[in-house]
Amino acid sequence: MIEPPADWRAVNLANWDERVPIHLAGGHYDVAGFVAGQTRLREFEFDEVGDVTGRTLLHLQCHIGLDTLSWARRGATVTGLDFSASAVDAARSIAERIGADSARFVTSDVYDAVAALDGQTFDVVYTGIGALCWLPDMESWARTAAALVAPGGFLYLAEFHPFADVLGEDGRSVEEDYFDRGPHAWDLPGTYADRDAPMKATMTVDWQHGIGEVVSALTAAGLRLEFLHEHDTTFFPRFAVLEEDRGSYRFPAGQPRVPLVYSLRAAKERR
Repeated sequence: MIEPPADWRAVNLANWDERVPIHLAGGHYDVAGFVAGQTRLREFEFDEVGDVTGRTLLHLQCHIGLDTLSWARRGATVTGLDFSASAVDAARSIAERIGADSARFVTSDVYDAVAALDGQTFDVVYTGIGALCWLPDMESWARTAAALVAPGGFLYLAEFHPFADVLGEDGRSVEEDYFDRGPHAWDLPGTYADRDAPMKATMTVDWQHGIGEVVSALTAAGLRLEFLHEHDTTFFPRFAVLEEDRGSYRFPAGQPRVPLVYSLRAAKERR
């Protein structure tokens, strides 16, 4: 790690803008496969969110929109929001390619989402895996997300489990401080989708958030926690010890497991 820059948002935006063409062209996102009908969501997400037919759904930090558009294919009227105009342009293009005519994509920092969406509220506010680490302030995020949930609706979050963040590359030894809230600055080549991709904007800044911090922020913002689930699988081989199992990765049978992903749903009461 290196010393975090003061302009962390601009640093991260430059990095994410440069990721867009890499992710569009690479195999990790497999845009061609998605256009042909594949989904980017995990089965547990479909089960836990439930039927979205005819419901409005907002995806915060949507990147190039594949998760957003996966919900559109399930019948939701979707809006995706991301701070990268390049990612939003890509999402709009993919939506056009698959005929998702009602899908809308908006360029905005997540903390400015209420104003960017003119105060609109949604039946479902969705945040997918790998989003929260780019935000420094969970309380502000939770207030923003709660303001976007319609009465009777809910926020759904699927995210990497912070316990896995303290483990070393062997997936067994504890090497990091669970309670270190950052910021952490990194200067690394490539992206998680292509470690060897040539990039100029290689610096990023992130933060680690414990589950207690996230849940407390959501309940303080007025949402009621409906469930918190922990999962022993993840969607990429994060540790060498993990084995592939039907498109997911888990610890070998008979070996001790730790949670790799968690999910929660938090509802807003009807008026």
